[in-house]
Amino acid sequence: MDKYYSYTDFLKALGRTDNTNNAEKLLDTIYLDLFLNHVHRAQTEEYLLACIDSALDERNEAAFNKYVKELEKLQTTVG
Repeated sequence: MDKYYSYTDFLKALGRTDNTNNAEKLLDTIYLDLFLNHVHRAQTEEYLLACIDSALDERNEAAFNKYVKELEKLQTTVG
């Protein structure tokens, strides 16, 4: 997740009496960001797996190693 959302910001939004929807809007933004990150990560993983399959079919060791490293990097990142 590229964006940083603090618990303090959420509590500030929740405590404002002038705008009661601030907390809801912040949560919506956070959930939307999480969802989009999840979808992007899943699509990237699917793409890399297809590239790995293709490299195996073509017996292209360099491409295989490249895509495996990218996939390992993706899987080790927190997200």
